[in-house]
Amino acid sequence: MCTAPPLAVDRLIGLAHASKNLVARMEDGKLPIRMNTADLDAELSKLCRIISRLLDRDIFPWLDGPKDPTDHERDRASTIVADRLCSAVAKDTVRSARKIHQLSVLRVYLNSRGYREIVSPCRRRHSKNWPGTYAFFMSVPAALGKNALLPIDALVQPIKPRVDVLRIFIQTESWSNFAESIRHTSSQRNTAWALRMTYGEDVPFALMLGGYVAAGYLGTQAAEGIDWVWQHRLADLQVLGL
Repeated sequence: MCTAPPLAVDRLIGLAHASKNLVARMEDGKLPIRMNTADLDAELSKLCRIISRLLDRDIFPWLDGPKDPTDHERDRASTIVADRLCSAVAKDTVRSARKIHQLSVLRVYLNSRGYREIVSPCRRRHSKNWPGTYAFFMSVPAALGKNALLPIDALVQPIKPRVDVLRIFIQTESWSNFAESIRHTSSQRNTAWALRMTYGEDVPFALMLGGYVAAGYLGTQAAEGIDWVWQHRLADLQVLGL
């Protein structure tokens, strides 16, 4: 959190050629029990060397000067580092909350169209051919290897199923900024590829998008033949037969 750019744990280990076990133990606030003092000092020196080289001078401006930091500079630096840490810790929590919100919006829409949700684990295993049903957080077979499963946010069986369409697959995506959407450009492309390999080129698959979405992200999905609907315009799902 103090470097420019902030380093992921695996990246730090790779750059420093340090012990993965040591870093993992330090993440838990401990040190390896069986590592002797000499090896420990050597490994810590590797980590410190990389961190010192990459420390963000905009956060710690006194590192390049002869003067000690002022109280204001210390407070500013600690605030920035704390903000970065909070963002990293909360990122997965916020992302999960967004997904749950999107699925709740989708639930309201589907219920209004006469669909019913399959919640029971036993029923979910046999619900793929029940018209007018849907289920969230499903795992479907994928042609990616033996017993491979692909996680799908929403699986919907139309009220009036078509012969050539068994189910409709929907993935939700929502981001807090445009840059984040660009970083996830390839994730759903891989999902679409796996579904097509398993269920055919015409498998109905769509993204439900919310938050900040960059034009570049939409362009990439369009080039891959992936459809999308906006969270506030779910009526567009009727094109897929819902």
